[in-house]
Amino acid sequence: MQTSPFPSPAPLDARDERVFEAVRELLAVQGMRLSMDAVATLAGCSKQTLYSRYGCKRELLRQAMRLHVSNATSGLSSCDRKPLRQTLIDFAIGYLDHRNKPKVLQTSQLLGASAHEFRDEARFMYHGSAEALRDQVAEWMQTEIARGRLTHDDPHFMAELLLSMIAGQDFERQRFHAPHRDDAQQRQRWADFAIDAFLRAFANAPEAGMAPENKNNPRSFS
Repeated sequence: MQTSPFPSPAPLDARDERVFEAVRELLAVQGMRLSMDAVATLAGCSKQTLYSRYGCKRELLRQAMRLHVSNATSGLSSCDRKPLRQTLIDFAIGYLDHRNKPKVLQTSQLLGASAHEFRDEARFMYHGSAEALRDQVAEWMQTEIARGRLTHDDPHFMAELLLSMIAGQDFERQRFHAPHRDDAQQRQRWADFAIDAFLRAFANAPEAGMAPENKNNPRSFS
């Protein structure tokens, strides 16, 4: 039986958990201006400990983003016992639930607002988060293509398309303070719709485990 093309994240010790939690908290209020002093204070350790353990602020951020991407993709597996559709639905719900957390939204808005001022840092954050997530999903898709559960195509294009379909316009609605899918039921309905549309384009039908199309099921966010 085949397993995931990338391993689950290794368990963190208590100190790493405090440090990475401090990074998440501070990114939501300081954005690109996050400092090692602030991380050390919030995590309850010395700045010297941070530098000896992580090297520099950029490496600390790199490790924090790598952990996030690993957690986000840990549910993707090539286990024969789990239908392809259910694997993707679970991934989509996890992605949407995470992106709808208030602190995550606040961080995204803060980083976006300061990107013009901190261009190098913004590119670094993009490559370590959004692009790294796409690459991980593409790696999983390449495995599924080789197994015959997905049709042969460009896995990076497929991964980018999938993530775009899952996101829809909801994060734009939030950015402009418009009504959005703010509860689990609405996000579930959207995830079902997006994943079924993706599978109609790329899945080998017998492997998809797709639900029958229901034209009477409204899909709006309101």
